[in-house]
Amino acid sequence: MTDELKVVIERRGNGAILYTKGYINKVGGEEITNCAYKLMDDGVENLLLNLRETKIVNSIAISILIEIIEKMLEKNGKLGFCCLTPVIEKTFQIMGLAQYASIYKDESVAVKEMA
Repeated sequence: MTDELKVVIERRGNGAILYTKGYINKVGGEEITNCAYKLMDDGVENLLLNLRETKIVNSIAISILIEIIEKMLEKNGKLGFCCLTPVIEKTFQIMGLAQYASIYKDESVAVKEMA
């Protein structure tokens, strides 16, 4: 399993979508954080993480994602996740991420509802 996570950013007005590919561990979580914080500093209010090509998120990465959620809430922004595997979705529910960030089945629904 590779430790390298690839993140592709697509800007959409006052929002952005981060497409992840690979295992999200501490290093991957920090990569997502760097991208998210830069986007927030650039005025992004709605951030969607599309995890279609991510099969595993470890516990350290989840704590890092919680930090991103907290920062988005401080800025009155929205954070959402879409295209999660059933295991990742269940983990996010159990860990409480779903209380503060929305989880969507697919990207088109997420984009529409977050707009």
